[in-house]
Amino acid sequence: MENTNSSWFQPTTLLLIGILGLEDVQIWFSIPLCVMYLIALLGNCTILFVIKTTPILHEPQYIFLSMLAATDMGLSVSTLPTVLNVFLLDHRAIKFHSCLTQMFFIHTFSSMESAILLAMAFDCFFAISNPLHYTVVLTSPWIIRMGLAAVVRGVMLMIPLPILLKRLPFCKGVILSHCYCYHPDIMQLACGPVRVNIIYGLFADDMIVYMSDPINSRSSLALLSRVLCDSRRCPGEEAQRRGGQRRVAIQEVEEHGVVCPLPEGGRGRI
Repeated sequence: MENTNSSWFQPTTLLLIGILGLEDVQIWFSIPLCVMYLIALLGNCTILFVIKTTPILHEPQYIFLSMLAATDMGLSVSTLPTVLNVFLLDHRAIKFHSCLTQMFFIHTFSSMESAILLAMAFDCFFAISNPLHYTVVLTSPWIIRMGLAAVVRGVMLMIPLPILLKRLPFCKGVILSHCYCYHPDIMQLACGPVRVNIIYGLFADDMIVYMSDPINSRSSLALLSRVLCDSRRCPGEEAQRRGGQRRVAIQEVEEHGVVCPLPEGGRGRI
């Protein structure tokens, strides 16, 4: 009876799930999943290796890119064990505390990714709007501080999530709806009051999405406005001399507009 009450309050294990209705053939999905994970890991490792071994790439833009690659690797490694266990080995059980740990790392790396993209937007904006002071302001110590700030922000925002979940009783089953641990998914199994969890989840999500995305968008718009203004103010030879600078600026705006939404679009709600 004691064990029943204990398991009723907090389950010892949870069950992950693959593709509903395709459990008999989902092992075949593990092949493209393994290939995609391998490509992601090799691609990010290649980026880190090339930037580290090429002195000309030791600039803020590429340092931020290496931070983003490292964060993507962390996010892939966080989900890889359970995804492959479910699809390749059909091993669905996961310890409750292990599930909370995986959830923490998944959401933390997602938050860090958003912060690094924000730093990249600032870097791109400052490089175009004030190029003469670019190398003076964005020095290595400042870049390190911005990277550490991204890590601290992600960790501090996500630490309360497992703590808030641990205080809840669970009595709505043990089956999750994903092949990895996800905060709203775990929260749905609780039978206690989850208002605090919902409010904090919305707060953390707002901190990540609604503070980062507008700044990223405004950065791109500001860069584009600067390029258009320069093209109107520089006639004749001056326009030709600065034409190359404008082309580089436009290219950076395009790259920033393409790169930034990609990881953001794959991020789940908290």
